[in-house]
Amino acid sequence: MNKIVKIIIALIVCLSVGYSAGEVTKPSIETWYVMLQKPVFNPPNWIFMPVWSILYVLMAIAAGLVWDKIKEQNEEVKKALLFFIIQLTLNAIWSYLFFGLKNPFLALIEIALLWLMIYETYLKFIKINKTAGYLLIPYLIWVAFAAILNASIWWLNK
Repeated sequence: MNKIVKIIIALIVCLSVGYSAGEVTKPSIETWYVMLQKPVFNPPNWIFMPVWSILYVLMAIAAGLVWDKIKEQNEEVKKALLFFIIQLTLNAIWSYLFFGLKNPFLALIEIALLWLMIYETYLKFIKINKTAGYLLIPYLIWVAFAAILNASIWWLNK
C-alpha cells in the first residue's frame, strides 16, 4: 500500500470520528449550549466545524506519513499509531461527555488527558517523521484553547 492510500484511509477514519462527534454535538448546540454562560473569548459556533475539519485533515496526513514508515521502524510506528488511535478515541469521547452528557466538568478532566495523549503522539510522530509531528502542532494549540474554554464554561456555570 502506498503513502497516498494510507493517508486516504487515515482521512476516512479521522473524518468519521469528526462526523460522529458532530452528530453528538448538534442536538445540544441550539438547546443546552446556547443557555450556558460563556467567556468573552468564546468563538462563534460557525468557526468550530471548519477548524475541526482542517485539524482532522492534518491529523490524517500526519498519521499516513508515520504509517508509511512502518517497514523502516516497525515497533516505533506501531507504538506511535497506537497513541494516535487512543487520542482520536479520546477526541470523540470529549464531545459525548460535554454535549451528550452535558457535563463540562467531566469533559474538562477528559480534555486534559486528551491533550497529554496528543502531546505524546506528537513526541512519537516527530521522531519518525518531522513533518508528521509538525502537523499536530495546530491540533495541540486548538485543544489547549478548547481546554481553557471548557474550564471557563464549567466555572461560569457550576
